[in-house]
Amino acid sequence: MSACFIAVAAFAVLSLLIAEDSRKNTDDFAKKTFFRKYESVEHEFRNIEEYQYLLRALIQKDGLKNYKEYSSVLNDLNKKRNLLPYSWYQYENSSSGKTESNNPLSDIFENKKNPEQSIVIKNNGPGHFKDLLVTRKDSMYWVSYDSLVLPDKNRLYYGSTVSLDDLHQYFINVDKSSNTYAYVFTKEGICITHPEKKYIGKNIYDFTDIQPKDTLCRTAESGYTKSTAISEYLGVEVTRFIKPLKTDNFDGYTVVNHVNFIIDENINKIKTYTIYIFLAALFLIVTVFILFQRATAIAYKEKEKVQSEKNMLLIENEKMHKAEVINQLQQLKNNINPHFLFNSLNSLYMLIGINKENAQKFTMNLSKIYRYLIVPPKENIVPVSQEIKFIKQYMDLLKSRFDEEMTFNLIIKDEKSLEKRIPYLSLQVVTENAIKHNIATIDQPLEIIITVEEHGITVKNTWQPKTEAVQGEKFGIDYLNQIYEYFRINSLNISVDGEYFICFLPLME
Repeated sequence: MSACFIAVAAFAVLSLLIAEDSRKNTDDFAKKTFFRKYESVEHEFRNIEEYQYLLRALIQKDGLKNYKEYSSVLNDLNKKRNLLPYSWYQYENSSSGKTESNNPLSDIFENKKNPEQSIVIKNNGPGHFKDLLVTRKDSMYWVSYDSLVLPDKNRLYYGSTVSLDDLHQYFINVDKSSNTYAYVFTKEGICITHPEKKYIGKNIYDFTDIQPKDTLCRTAESGYTKSTAISEYLGVEVTRFIKPLKTDNFDGYTVVNHVNFIIDENINKIKTYTIYIFLAALFLIVTVFILFQRATAIAYKEKEKVQSEKNMLLIENEKMHKAEVINQLQQLKNNINPHFLFNSLNSLYMLIGINKENAQKFTMNLSKIYRYLIVPPKENIVPVSQEIKFIKQYMDLLKSRFDEEMTFNLIIKDEKSLEKRIPYLSLQVVTENAIKHNIATIDQPLEIIITVEEHGITVKNTWQPKTEAVQGEKFGIDYLNQIYEYFRINSLNISVDGEYFICFLPLME
């Protein structure tokens, strides 16, 4: 009884210490999450600002010469970004009174024709851009612009527009977390972005319990304020962090809310689990050593014997399965080597009639790289550096045939990845697939880019498929899929992204 009492007391103290330490760790985690979310928001706002500076520099450099081209080029460059600032211009001719613009919100400069509501975002920063929040139908836009007065009194307005719907969607996808969310509002309290779309454009002081005093972050040593509040979004208690968000062209605040009940729930779970573990351990100790010591020993021996026999069966089954898979891989590999040779001979046959000198170079290169194919590896995987060396020789072989019809670029972003492993002939299989299914001419050269990254190799080629159907068996793709399946790694990922066909090959340690 004394021993049990001491054990219970010690376990109670230990449980309190674990709970307190867990609360502290969770609080530190909430603080780190706040800084991470704040930095991601600040980074995107500065990206928007840098875009405005670039637009200003281009416009002021040439005046009216190329403003249309600048706007068009900047918009084309931004098409692949998740968050897309739209560049626009509006030229007003004072003598004719005519206006030329590519801005769908051009009527914001014509007060008489502007039925939509607009909100001015005040800013005294060194950027000196004018900012408006413009409502159009069910959407709101953040318009940032400047103007240039020309000697003939004509005026050129230029700037960028960001859809707050796009900004809202962007911040939902950045640093996703089930226990935190962030939003931004201006110095006047106008909400720029919020996970609840209906709050965008509203005054923050109307739908939250935030007070102006909560934004007095400069008086705090940490540079931000921290308080407990009820979430207007989730309706639960949260720890609220508020920190100024100030750039050259924006002056406002970022709010990050961390849900508190998750902290309390985790701590309560720890307390409950520690009690259960203690009681179960105490019961098992008393039961095993006092009542069932001998019976348990016998049962353990029987169980160990059964488990040993079961493990032997599992090992034999696994060996049989591996032998079957290796046999299938060997058959596929045996098909790849002659398949590669037949394709090379076909290429040589075509090249002889076009350029005999290149045909001779092609033959010499073929004899060199075919040494790599004579003795294939037993495990069907090789070092990445070995495959890279082979693909360089293979591309030199193809250049003898295609010359200007094809370009090849190798990018190594992570040198350590060269020490990892990849399926044998994987780069050749994917490259051959690109040449087989796409047009390669001087007018439409085929571009192949191989990028070595930390977790895999990306093979990307221009997507210009042939009009006629391409016949042939899929030995290579089946071979790669079976190797990845054998090593229990996700198979290669094939997709089409805009102008490129992309194949991702995962690396093995």
